[in-house]
Amino acid sequence: SLPAVLSRSFCLSRCVLCPVSELCVPVPWGEIRGKVWGPDHGRPVLCLHGWADNCGTFNTLIPLLPKDCRYVAVDLAGHGLSSHRPPGVFYSFSAYVADVRRVVDGLRWTNFSVIGHSMGESVLCFLQFSALYPEMVDALVLLDAYGFLPTDPKEVSKVMRQGMDEMIQFEKKSEEKKRVYTYEKAVERLLTANPTLSKQSVCILLERGLVQVEGGFVFSRDLRLNFKNIVRITLEQSLEMQLRIQASVLKLFSTLLQGYRDRNVSLKHTVVTLPGDHHVHLNDPEVVAPLVSDFLHVKVLSQQPLA
Repeated sequence: SLPAVLSRSFCLSRCVLCPVSELCVPVPWGEIRGKVWGPDHGRPVLCLHGWADNCGTFNTLIPLLPKDCRYVAVDLAGHGLSSHRPPGVFYSFSAYVADVRRVVDGLRWTNFSVIGHSMGESVLCFLQFSALYPEMVDALVLLDAYGFLPTDPKEVSKVMRQGMDEMIQFEKKSEEKKRVYTYEKAVERLLTANPTLSKQSVCILLERGLVQVEGGFVFSRDLRLNFKNIVRITLEQSLEMQLRIQASVLKLFSTLLQGYRDRNVSLKHTVVTLPGDHHVHLNDPEVVAPLVSDFLHVKVLSQQPLA
């Protein structure tokens, strides 16, 4: 059941026996849902998952990170338990940036750190947010993430048209019911689609990735997430945005992205390659946690003024 709205800004449904709280931030079309770890007045850290995942991707990592931080992991719109965007509305990177602003405003955060996974919506979202609101973000942790993904100006019109055509064709179809799965078949499907996930990790993601219906389960994510993102930026625009980011950055690449890591070393960035695959932070959090913890201690926690 959905947590009750306790205030206009946001609501928390707290479990007495569990250190994790459920987050619900009202937005104009519904709500952004998520999970919260840590003390009420801990150092704020926003955690954003990758494409087609949900905030459960941080379930195993966050308990191993510094205890004096307040971690808020959200399901981006159309993912997990968060509301889907209204009919006719596109999913775009800029829309996700606005969602992050809505969340942090609801939480009344003015300065925070960010942990983001993968090369999809989350990374572009918080990189763009960090460029637009550089005074609000003091540290960025990128888990197996590319960063900005500029589009060749010659390809922009092609990509925009493809995304629009996909949406129009989708809207022309009669209302189709989502395919219903048994739990075992849902696990099998997600394992097939994401071979880097362990079975335990799949079960964690499915806690928020499935909705029970008559006869079984359906995947909770919005099918429109599969369409091309029609809002693109060029290399020149991405470089300009990157220059505006003031935060310290830690990039952790799995061996799968080793080649990309070698081409993207920056003096402002700390870059480390880890043994493992794309979901190493979820499958083997003990490998990732020490590096993220040290980074947060040095770049964030040690910089706080003494009370």
